[in-house]
Amino acid sequence: MYIDSHCHINFPELAARMPEILATMAANKVTHALCVSVDLPDFPQVLALAKEYPHIYASVGVHPDYEDTPEPSVDQLVELSQHPKIVAIGETGLDYFRLQGDLEWQRERFRVHIRASRITRKPLIIHTRSASADTIRIMQEEGAGTDKGGVAGVMHCFTESLEVAEAAIAMGFYISFSGIVTFKSAKELQAVARAVPLDRILIETDSPYLAPVPHRGKMNEPGFVCHVAEYLAALKDVPLATVAQQTTDNFFNLFKIIRDNVEVDSAP
Repeated sequence: MYIDSHCHINFPELAARMPEILATMAANKVTHALCVSVDLPDFPQVLALAKEYPHIYASVGVHPDYEDTPEPSVDQLVELSQHPKIVAIGETGLDYFRLQGDLEWQRERFRVHIRASRITRKPLIIHTRSASADTIRIMQEEGAGTDKGGVAGVMHCFTESLEVAEAAIAMGFYISFSGIVTFKSAKELQAVARAVPLDRILIETDSPYLAPVPHRGKMNEPGFVCHVAEYLAALKDVPLATVAQQTTDNFFNLFKIIRDNVEVDSAP
């Protein structure tokens, strides 16, 4: 089986097709998904999905790209994360690609999320783009990793260097690969994926974005995460069943989720 460790199925283009989305997940043996929060105004929708569907989990956080949105406080994030279906803090981090100028507000927002993670003991979902040096620095300064008393988390939709991956892994983080790794142009990322140990890897769609080959150019959805697993298995020259089982185990271990009654089949 497979798990989509990062998706946005509350976004209107996917929420409107929920029966179809869930059916495709089932057909492709995608048994669970984590619906990730990007701002506080839309958080109730994220939580509602997690409450309605036993195999959907959720996070709470404010994305670094959302400039004109209510700023979260540590206390708010701690309070909103108390529901048992909220298993992570984020998505948070830094993005110097889409936004320029004085981004100190973005760095402070990142610190707020890390502090909430340390209090709640819930893992972080970290977004970093064109900002890896500051991302790692702030993670270290705020004690995000297990090496400094934090609970670590996942570097989502990873596109950085092997050195960045190794720095995150040293802090106890997992590395999550999206459909980008299947793109022909992603040679450097594929080399990173080949080097990262399988016991530190998660798979995701980041849907509705970044559909993997063979669906590239289409709207992405959680059911397509199987293609990321298939590509990683070929890239690392290991059985697909091994990738499916290990990434599933990694998900449950990281987010401290007790396995439910969904049958775990050793074959994908």
